[in-house]
Amino acid sequence: MVNTLAILGMQFGDEGKGKIVDYLTEQVDVVARFNSGNNAGHTLIGDGKKTILHTIPSGILHQNTINIIGNGLVIDPSVFVEEISNLKNNNVSVSSDNLFLSENAHIILPKHIEEDKEKNKTIKKNTVL
Repeated sequence: MVNTLAILGMQFGDEGKGKIVDYLTEQVDVVARFNSGNNAGHTLIGDGKKTILHTIPSGILHQNTINIIGNGLVIDPSVFVEEISNLKNNNVSVSSDNLFLSENAHIILPKHIEEDKEKNKTIKKNTVL
């Protein structure tokens, strides 16, 4: 019998999803993130180590768990590579055996970030309070 467990939040911000996922991850085979971006994430503390994750699912800390970054996630390549490097520097195994990135995940580049900053400047300048 296949069991599926989905943890969905109804709010933006910290509502405890990460803590619940991390607690349950020891009992599952696959952990998938399906939306959000590197502006989200959570801090995990275990075995005296502090791990901060923004893009990679928390299942990465469990050796036999497959981790999937799904279609709706926004990936900043530099943040993604830095996160993998930080995990490896803390002796966490990250490879194509335990981490999968959907080819349909969204990519955000420095160009997009700059465009958003310019749009926000224009919005603030034209907003009457």
